[in-house]
Amino acid sequence: MKKIDLIMDGHALDLAITRITHQIIEHNRDLTMLGIVGMQTRGVFLARRIARKISEIENVECTAGVLDITLYRDDYRKALRQPKVRITDIPFDINGIAVVLVDDVLFTGRTIRAALDALMDFGRPKSIQLAVIIDRGNRELPIQADYTGTVLKTQANQEVSLKVKELDGEDSIWLMELEKGD
Repeated sequence: MKKIDLIMDGHALDLAITRITHQIIEHNRDLTMLGIVGMQTRGVFLARRIARKISEIENVECTAGVLDITLYRDDYRKALRQPKVRITDIPFDINGIAVVLVDDVLFTGRTIRAALDALMDFGRPKSIQLAVIIDRGNRELPIQADYTGTVLKTQANQEVSLKVKELDGEDSIWLMELEKGD
């Protein structure tokens, strides 16, 4: 893969997260009945940032849970190697509350479908809302984000790559071009 275009630098990413946070607050007036859950891997870091911003803006305690969907994916059995299962840790009861599911990129909708299945194994939330930083379009399933940083139409030979300081040493979003053999 090769980088072809910077979509967001660290400042633009922070602005998008702040805007999404404010929209979440506006839509969910009772923040005591709100749970934030980030999808492994980079959605976890975005969810933690959103939870931290909610806590700062509204002066309420807001923590983020972590959701791994590996075994819920419809394609994990097709892989020839053992899937890498990561931690799931949702430190609050999701029954009867509004849950905001956070991921970095929304594309076909299949990852979110798997996340919905995984989340429902933990209980029955009042509602599930979806926050993503990038919506790539090209949906295969009827899933759409409630909160979006930006919409970016991509082609089949392109991929969107989020970098976060916690893992990559920088905050940025890149449009990547797949090279033959990738």
